[in-house]
Amino acid sequence: MRAITIPEPGGPEALVLTDVPAPTLERGHVLIEVVAAGVNRADVMQRQGFYDPPPGASPYPGLEISGRILELGEGVDSFTVGDEVCALLEGGGYAEVVSVPVAQVLAKPTTVDLVEAAGLPEVACTVWSNVFMTANIQPGQWLLVHGGSSGIGTMAIQLAKAVGAHVAVTAGTQEKLDFCRDLGAEVLVNYREQDFVEQLRASNGNHGADVILDNIGAKYLSRNVDALAINGRLVTIGLQGGRKAELDLGKLLTKRGAVIATTLRARPAAEKAAIVAAVREHVWPLVEAGVVRPVINSRHPLARAADAHRALEASMHKGKILLTT
Repeated sequence: MRAITIPEPGGPEALVLTDVPAPTLERGHVLIEVVAAGVNRADVMQRQGFYDPPPGASPYPGLEISGRILELGEGVDSFTVGDEVCALLEGGGYAEVVSVPVAQVLAKPTTVDLVEAAGLPEVACTVWSNVFMTANIQPGQWLLVHGGSSGIGTMAIQLAKAVGAHVAVTAGTQEKLDFCRDLGAEVLVNYREQDFVEQLRASNGNHGADVILDNIGAKYLSRNVDALAINGRLVTIGLQGGRKAELDLGKLLTKRGAVIATTLRARPAAEKAAIVAAVREHVWPLVEAGVVRPVINSRHPLARAADAHRALEASMHKGKILLTT
């Protein structure tokens, strides 16, 4: 089969389409013919040499795919050959065939095109596991999402609104903020021109954010704590703004707040299976009902993976960028 390899870390040109051995089928796994793969920040970090795959995972980038089941491993009886599915991966999605534990495979929603379904697994699992399973957002509470127009941001807005929460977002352009508003965001902050703490508190009676979903990290840590409501939960899932910052524990104590940092890729298989099962139970019905949808910015052929990475790094996109085989 063909796959995107990274012979040496570097810029987008480091992504090389190469003939490689097809994956072997293990017990409890399925082989999937890939139709499309989602492009994520983690893939960029892996290409740059900063985010190696977990031990035993495929060396190729790609954390989510959609496609058709080619073959079932021993012990698998929940799908049949030819089923249209999407899946959460440890790696290897930038390829023509992947092997995936069946517990990380989801049936394609009937309301979603098979290619567009590739934009669902990573963002749905990330948002549900962090905002709902970890931070336990409740109806009527406030969620602040940094990077509201990103793939994760667009999913977070939709899911929070679906359960009756209020949503505030940050983004860098008015076009992106308008896009977030159309998805259901109520408070819109241009981080280039406005202070998100001041804007949020001025908009919701000085309450602040019950939950913050943050992909920036160090740069925003202090202001995120300022933005927290009493009993607020800050969940950091990215480090685009750096790794190290000073945390005022006294301020956190007065708010009875929590700072939580999580990743998805390196979690044990059993934890990923539990997250996928929760997404199947809680998110998939909303997708089937048309309440939640994947937001797709663009599609690029697998051979043009470098162009997809350039588009992601330019940060002008809204929603997900996909590769198609």
